[in-house]
Amino acid sequence: SFSDGGKYTHLEMAINKAEQMVAEGADIIDIGGESTRPGAADVSVQEEIDRVIPLVTALKCEGITVSVDTSKPEVMEQAIQAGADMINDVRALSLPGAMEVMARYNKPVCLMHMQGQPRSMQNDPQYDNVVEEVYQYLEQRIKACVKAGINAEMISIDPGFGFGKNLSHNVALLNNLDVFKKLQKPLLVGMSRKRMIGEMTGKEVEERLAGSLAVALIAMQNGANIVRVHDVKETCDVKKIFLEMQ
Repeated sequence: SFSDGGKYTHLEMAINKAEQMVAEGADIIDIGGESTRPGAADVSVQEEIDRVIPLVTALKCEGITVSVDTSKPEVMEQAIQAGADMINDVRALSLPGAMEVMARYNKPVCLMHMQGQPRSMQNDPQYDNVVEEVYQYLEQRIKACVKAGINAEMISIDPGFGFGKNLSHNVALLNNLDVFKKLQKPLLVGMSRKRMIGEMTGKEVEERLAGSLAVALIAMQNGANIVRVHDVKETCDVKKIFLEMQ
């Protein structure tokens, strides 16, 4: 995670953290071996494999549902072979070979929208209509994936909060999440602790719990099916109250 990178780089620490999150109510543990925060450096295929696969293997031995956050087809393939239940790709299977891997294994995949690349995506993102453009991109990627042989029922979508978007773009997407339900795919969102919360509250990363809970609730109200968070226990309380009020 961009907000706690370095805390869980050792296998045993990562396993313990995952077990804690499951105990607190997490349904899926998302494992990423390459940071996608703005300005992040690239990681080689082998290094990402070395970081990710041992943790996937360990968590699957405990029966934990695992998602792997990667864009590299080589990592996708090895992760699935190690037992990963889902692939979460910020590049929406756009790298050569990625769609072919997912078509071959018939595993769930989340397609995310990103303008630009992680290293420079926040320099000056521009849209004429952010909701419409993100929607059209995701619609096109869904069609491309289905054409490549990926089961349409395996696809979920993520508008990509903070990935080539400024605060006004993020707010527009959050306010119009229900628009993406027209794509008839499960909707995943990830806003926990992100810059957009800091810009709205003036709080540093370690003080963004309340803001993260607020946007998680709004996302649920607007149609999000999966909420990717750091603070599992607190968000689960929000979810329970939200579901009770339905």
